[in-house]
Amino acid sequence: MTVSAKEQKERRQFLIRCLLNEDAQYRSLAVPETDAGQRRLLRALLNVRPPLPVSADFLRVQDEYLTQAALGRGIVRLDGLSPALPDLYLWQGDITRLAADAIVNAANSGMTGCYVPNHACIDNCIHTFAGVQLRLACAEMMRAQGREEPAGRAKITPGYNLPAKYVLHTVGPVVQGEITPEDEAVLASCYRSCLELAEKHRLLSVAFCCISTGVFHFPNRRAAEIAVKTVKGYLAEHHSKIKVVFDVYKDEDYAIYRELLI
Repeated sequence: MTVSAKEQKERRQFLIRCLLNEDAQYRSLAVPETDAGQRRLLRALLNVRPPLPVSADFLRVQDEYLTQAALGRGIVRLDGLSPALPDLYLWQGDITRLAADAIVNAANSGMTGCYVPNHACIDNCIHTFAGVQLRLACAEMMRAQGREEPAGRAKITPGYNLPAKYVLHTVGPVVQGEITPEDEAVLASCYRSCLELAEKHRLLSVAFCCISTGVFHFPNRRAAEIAVKTVKGYLAEHHSKIKVVFDVYKDEDYAIYRELLI
């Protein structure tokens, strides 16, 4: 075991102990012996933790741990990617590895992340690797707003421990049955709202996930067509120089975007 691996294990165990002691219902949980088991437990505890303040020691260790974890997963920078079209990129992989100015989170209307332990959705992944600060920031933002987030808009937060400087949070349409013209208009609004917010904050690069596909049931091909058309239209209309990455995870989505862009 290298020194860095040993330090990571010590940090992970410290964070687990803090989170277990924080809530009486978890104090009797056994801590797995394996690194993989400990990583899974830590993620689950972070996923279910409500948006509450935490000690400075916890934040320091968490930030050190997540920074090292990000390096271990590998950070992907835009200057290492080849554009599919001018200022448009296609990349397949984990969006939390991208060092863009902002990555886009497909959020739910509560805006404080996914509370399902170890869920594979992008909302869960982003909140996990950003750290507890992100959920707290989102909760404070929503308290100030006083209501759930409408679909089709966007909000911005720091990226905290992500390689990306910021996260753009947008709520896409949830499709029930056949997609409607309203579903399509709301999805297009998600992309425009994110780009408008990026321009407002003078961001130079934005990485989009496949908004509303997956558990929100928007058909993948139609979602990709709307995404590409909306982004191209926005960049042309506003003479924008924002670099846009279409980040996909599934082979199916990669094939669709490749067809649309190349």
